[in-house]
Amino acid sequence: MPQRTLLDRFRAARVVPVVRTHTTQHAATVVQWLHDAGLRIFEITMTVPDAPALIRELASDPKLLVGAGTVPDRETAERCLTAGARFIVTPWVDAALAAPCAAAGAVLMLGALTPTEVRAALASGADVVKMFPASSAGGPAHIRALASVFPNAAFCPTGGVGPGDVGSYLAAGAAFVGIGGALVDEKRIAAGDRTAIEAAARQVLG
Repeated sequence: MPQRTLLDRFRAARVVPVVRTHTTQHAATVVQWLHDAGLRIFEITMTVPDAPALIRELASDPKLLVGAGTVPDRETAERCLTAGARFIVTPWVDAALAAPCAAAGAVLMLGALTPTEVRAALASGADVVKMFPASSAGGPAHIRALASVFPNAAFCPTGGVGPGDVGSYLAAGAAFVGIGGALVDEKRIAAGDRTAIEAAARQVLG
């Protein structure tokens, strides 16, 4: 699937859950709950134990779009791409990730916060600029200011983004948003509180 088509799927989805848990089982559980609530794109961070194996398992479902987050280096990116990841995310700029992503037809999301960093991310091959941490850096107003300078860039704010913030970020110029704790609350997962997780998912789906 071409990168442009993948980007269209992100824009249509509006929200990407960022799955960051202390156990693989919690990650798999919350993905299932969020899937049942209607979400189909998932970022599995490398802080999840055995993350590449979980990516491989999830990517076997053709209806899901699964990617790897907090990817520390090219070697890890290649492992995740081999496992079936369709997008690679890092909260910093790493030009070494561009070649393996391009070869695999995967979307590359590089992190930035300032105009200089956004420019560096785009020059390094980013298809999407991950704006992190979004909420503490000025929220939608910060995205709006950057989008005025980079009107053709696809921005994905993440970090402190809640279900009620989605509309404001999209109106400010974000292509889509990443949501972690508000959708992937490990205390609720451990407690088996599926109802609360699915309620948050329905809220972001509008």
